[in-house]
Amino acid sequence: MRLVNSLSSRSRALIGAVALCFAATGSVTTPGHSAQAGSTLEERKLPMKFSWIACQPNCRGWVSAVGIITADSPKDFDEFARGRQLSGATIVLDSSGGSVNDAIALGRRFRGLGALTTVGTSIVDQAAAGDRASVLPDAYCESMCVFLLLSGKTRYVPPAAHVRVHQIWMGDRADDAKAASYTAQDLMIVERDIGRLAKYTFDMGGAGELLSLALSVPPWEDLHELSAAELRLTNLVTTDAVADVLPRQDSAIPVSEAKPKNADRFVSSAMEGEGQPQVAKATKTAEAVVPTGGTAAPAPVQPSQ
Repeated sequence: MRLVNSLSSRSRALIGAVALCFAATGSVTTPGHSAQAGSTLEERKLPMKFSWIACQPNCRGWVSAVGIITADSPKDFDEFARGRQLSGATIVLDSSGGSVNDAIALGRRFRGLGALTTVGTSIVDQAAAGDRASVLPDAYCESMCVFLLLSGKTRYVPPAAHVRVHQIWMGDRADDAKAASYTAQDLMIVERDIGRLAKYTFDMGGAGELLSLALSVPPWEDLHELSAAELRLTNLVTTDAVADVLPRQDSAIPVSEAKPKNADRFVSSAMEGEGQPQVAKATKTAEAVVPTGGTAAPAPVQPSQ
């Protein structure tokens, strides 16, 4: 079986500031000068999709990775990367988590490319002067997405982004974790995958504090949003300069300001202020088949690969 992250109606899940403006084409196209990211919120509920955001001649492009990490995500990325020169590319993440073991596999692929990672939502604003792609910083990287973020050789998190963690759990029992029954086999699988996650964390240069923070939050509590200090403590952030992951080559391209987030707090979707997009929900945690849009259906329990 594989472990997969989740969000309930209270925004629960498993171990799971600036707008960067560039002239390009991208995954979300909007008319006029007002770029919107509404369709991307829907994409976060679907299996992870990889898109190349071209950015010539004013800057280099980046990879947009949006959605839930599924058993198909490593293969989908391999197909996406085929024929592309992605060595040292920046990967912009917007995800509510997904499969533990498949996220580990995908993260190792990112590190093998020497990728740079950040959190954001890629959009395109159509203006009279031409299309302009932007990475909006008010985005979410939750549960296993946090460990994809960790795979970057250089890692930047804008102050307005939300990086949130939670325990890994048996996904088909996460909605009512206290009342569910567990076998010795279940516990063995969870502990084994915690071990795999720990090895991956240290291989990627993460700190033990990341595991400690994530594994201390059970599925019946809200996700814990990492503060700026915790992002540093866990080694999730290696730079405070956005130019280290998405350098601008044209000084005439503007960079918009973004409102910093409240540093030390636990956050649920109900606590988001008016005007902010609602956090999309992920699938069930362990033992759930990730859907292609609807509700996840529990899969038979079997050993993970």
